[in-house]
Amino acid sequence: MMEFISLKEIILRLLAAAILGGLVGLERERKEWVAGLRTHTLVCIGAALAMIVSAYGFIDVVGKEGIVLDPSRVAAQVISGVGFLGAGTILFLRQEVVRGLTTAAGLWSVAAVGLAVGGGLYGAAVVATILILFVLSGIKWMEKTWFKQQGIHALTLTAKKSSDVSMIAVEDILVKHHIAVNKISISSDAEQEVYSILFSKFNDRKRILHCMEEIKSLEGVSKIEF
Repeated sequence: MMEFISLKEIILRLLAAAILGGLVGLERERKEWVAGLRTHTLVCIGAALAMIVSAYGFIDVVGKEGIVLDPSRVAAQVISGVGFLGAGTILFLRQEVVRGLTTAAGLWSVAAVGLAVGGGLYGAAVVATILILFVLSGIKWMEKTWFKQQGIHALTLTAKKSSDVSMIAVEDILVKHHIAVNKISISSDAEQEVYSILFSKFNDRKRILHCMEEIKSLEGVSKIEF
């Protein structure tokens, strides 16, 4: 029969969870995300406590006649429960432009770290925290270098109706400058038309800027945003 852990061990695990969760939270706080130091620290502490309760909170009734308990069930709910918290950090800005997915994944990962600490797997928790920090910070330069994340991803063009601006004219300019496009959509009202262009992230920024200059020169263009 499993013995209950000491108060000293409980405190140690909760403190370890606070430190590891706080390290990840500091990285997110540095980027000024809505889920920062306090959020990540609380998630990690809460997950660790849930794991401790799940593993040791019902020892006094385990083994008694007619009682069957699965000590992993409470901890298992943490993973799905944090998903709702992570969903609150995701922002759908417009069309296919989404922000906050990395922070949501970070919260989910921090919860897993908390569960590991709560279960006494300190080595796994420390290694996971180091890897999480590396993914959040260390890989950023690789994304900028290889995938050009700082490029222009979306363009919104507003033009008057009955002007030189048309889907064909815009597409001709994009093709001329060899701009890869994922999606083009158009909406209109009685006075104006709005073109929304979603670029591939592999485009060269300067090439897109040259393309925008030519689009802007079309008669009837009133506004361009990217």
